[in-house]
Amino acid sequence: MLDHLSFTAPQPKTIAGAKGDWELVIGLEVHAQVASNAKLFSGASTGFGAEPNSHVAFVDAAMPGMLPVINEFCVAQAVRTGLGLKAAINLRSAFDRKNYFYPDLPQGYQISQLYHPIVGEGEVIVDMAPGVARRVRIERIHLEQDAGKSIHDMDPTMSFVDLNRTGVALMEIVSRPDIRSPEEAAAYVAKLRQIMRYLGTCDGNMQNGNLRADVNVSVCKPGDYERYQETQDFSHLGTRCEIKNMNSLRFIQAAIEYEARRQIAIIEDGGTVVQETRLYDPDKGETRSMRSKEEAHDYRYFPDPDLLPLDIEQAWVDEIAGRMPELPDEKKARFVKEMGLSEYDAGVLTAEVENADYFEAVVGGGETGGRDGKMAANWVINELFGRLNKEGLSVETSPVSAAQLGGVIDLIARGDISGKIAKELFEILWAEGGDPAQIVESRGMKQVTDLGAIEKAVDDIIAANPAQVEKAKANPKLAGWFVGQVLKATGGKANPAAVNDLVARKLGM
Repeated sequence: MLDHLSFTAPQPKTIAGAKGDWELVIGLEVHAQVASNAKLFSGASTGFGAEPNSHVAFVDAAMPGMLPVINEFCVAQAVRTGLGLKAAINLRSAFDRKNYFYPDLPQGYQISQLYHPIVGEGEVIVDMAPGVARRVRIERIHLEQDAGKSIHDMDPTMSFVDLNRTGVALMEIVSRPDIRSPEEAAAYVAKLRQIMRYLGTCDGNMQNGNLRADVNVSVCKPGDYERYQETQDFSHLGTRCEIKNMNSLRFIQAAIEYEARRQIAIIEDGGTVVQETRLYDPDKGETRSMRSKEEAHDYRYFPDPDLLPLDIEQAWVDEIAGRMPELPDEKKARFVKEMGLSEYDAGVLTAEVENADYFEAVVGGGETGGRDGKMAANWVINELFGRLNKEGLSVETSPVSAAQLGGVIDLIARGDISGKIAKELFEILWAEGGDPAQIVESRGMKQVTDLGAIEKAVDDIIAANPAQVEKAKANPKLAGWFVGQVLKATGGKANPAAVNDLVARKLGM
C-alpha cells in the first residue's frame, strides 16, 4: 500500500558548536487522551470545559474503600491504536502503581503499566517530503490515568485544584530515539495525531491538552548514533533531558532547538549535562529546570493490588481489526493510484479525516457513479479550502456542502456552465445556499452551446476589428484577444472551447 513512498535513513540535523559539530537525538513520549465518554476506572464524564470538580467520581477522588473498575472501551481504543501503528498487541498486560505526590493526584500514586504494557513494538511512517518518508519505531503503548490540574493564577496566596481530568484514560506512546531533527519530531507528532483521529481513538486537540508530548533531547558527535545502532549502548547518545508537557508543534521544534544548543554550550565549556526534567517557556524561548529526572526505581513501581492482570482474547482483537477504517497512508496511496492525484494534492486531502471524507463525498456522487477525481480535487483544494482558510472556517462549518460542490462539478462536466460561471455559482452558494442546477436555470447562467449563436458573435467581433484581424494573422498568439471579446460580449456564457475553434477557423489558423 506504501509503494509510492521511498524510505530514507535518518537525516541528522548538524548543529555547529564553538568547538565542533554536533548531532541531535530525540525520543518522544506522547500522551494521548483516549476518546471515551467515561474515565479509565470510573463512570465519571470526560467532557471538557465543565465546572471545576463536577466530573469526579468517588474513586477519582480516592475516597476510602473505592475500587477501580476497568473501562473496556478504553482498552479497545488502546488496541485499535496499536493496530493502527502496526504494533504487537499483548494479550496479557497488567497495571502498576507509580508512586509520587502531586497535589492534584488524590491517590498519591498513578495507575499505569510499566512491566507489562497492552501494546508492544510498532512503527510510524513520517512523511518528510512528497514521496519521501521516515520510519520511527514505537517501543510500547501503555494505558494510564491522568492527574488533575493545579491552578495558580486565581489567587495571589493560594492554589486551587480541579480534579475533572483525574482518572481520564491516557495512552502513552513511547518512541525509540530514532528522530534526528526538530522538524522530524513535529512531523512525527502530527502523524500520530492524524492516525489517531482517523481511528477515532483520540481527538488530537492539543490546545485542550488532549495530546501532549514529553520530548527527550540529547546531543552526540557525528558517528556516535551509528555506534549506538551497532551496540545498542545508549551512552553513545549523550545525557538526555526531558522537556515536559509540550502541546504545540511549533513549540516542540523551538524547544528542541534551544535545548540542543544549551547542552552543546555546557559540554564545550567543560561542563556535564545533568539528566533532568525541564519546562519550555514560549515567552522567553528557553527551557528551565523543573526537577531532577526520576528513574523507574524512584517511583517504587509495584503491581496494583486492586486490579487483576488484563487478559484479552485474540478473537476480540481480530474483531477490532476487522472494523478498522482506511488509514491516512492507505487512503493517500489510493487517491494517487486510482484517481491520478499528485502526491501533494493527495497529502492535502488526507491531512485531516474530515477533509478526506468531504472530498470522497464530492467524488462519490455524480450522475455516472463517480466524478472526476482531479477536477474534484482542484475544486476542493483551491476553491473550497482557499475560501475556508480565508474565512477561518473548517470543512465541518463550510457553507457549501459536498453535495452542492458536486453539483457544480456535474454542471461543468455536462457543459452547462464554464469554469468562469462555476466560480460565480460557487460564490452564490457560499452566500445564499441553494441547489446549483436550479440557480443556473433561474438566473440564466447556463452556458451558450448553440454554435450558430456563438458563430454570429465571432463574426460580429471580427467584422468590427479589421486591424486586429491583420495583426492576429501575422501573430497567431493575438487570436486570444478575439476569444476574450466574444466571451465578454456573451456575458461569459459562450462555451470557451467552441469560441476558440471558431475564432481559429475564421482567422484561417
